[in-house]
Amino acid sequence: MKKLLSVLATCLLLAACAPKVGSEAWCEDMKEKPKGDWTANETADYTKHCVF
Repeated sequence: MKKLLSVLATCLLLAACAPKVGSEAWCEDMKEKPKGDWTANETADYTKHCVF
């Protein structure tokens, strides 16, 4: 049970470390990510925040 809780806590902490959408770090991460893996929302956000 302790092992399961520690794995869950680790996943939650790592998920909270993602850069904010539209930030410079997020734009750089998106440049590195293959375009085929982008969602429609990511594409719209990238265009809105990183291109214009």
